[in-house]
Amino acid sequence: AYDGVYVYSHTYEGLKMDLIRKNPQVCFQVDDMNNMANWKSVIAWGTVEELANTDDRNEAFKKLSARVLPFMSSETTHLSPIWPFSSDVQSVGGIFFRILMKEKTGRFEQQRPPSVFAS
Repeated sequence: AYDGVYVYSHTYEGLKMDLIRKNPQVCFQVDDMNNMANWKSVIAWGTVEELANTDDRNEAFKKLSARVLPFMSSETTHLSPIWPFSSDVQSVGGIFFRILMKEKTGRFEQQRPPSVFAS
């Protein structure tokens, strides 16, 4: 979830968090692709902050809960096995973190619809 300043995320212990804790400077990419002629891509750089205190975790949980999920999704987009029915951050568990955005860039391609007046 992106609030204009931070990207909020949720994960579990593993190699990704081990590496982030060693070096919190991260880069990531987000793509939105309708087809090969209509897409958007953003690459962003920032600093990860793990959210350990209850107020920060609750704030992250609220922001992530307010996301609009795609009609078709996978369990990796859900915060817990009972998602979206959990309303309590303690029942979710795992690690909440946010990334302070420092730099970002993007590109897109948009195919123009054919003109009805084209000859």
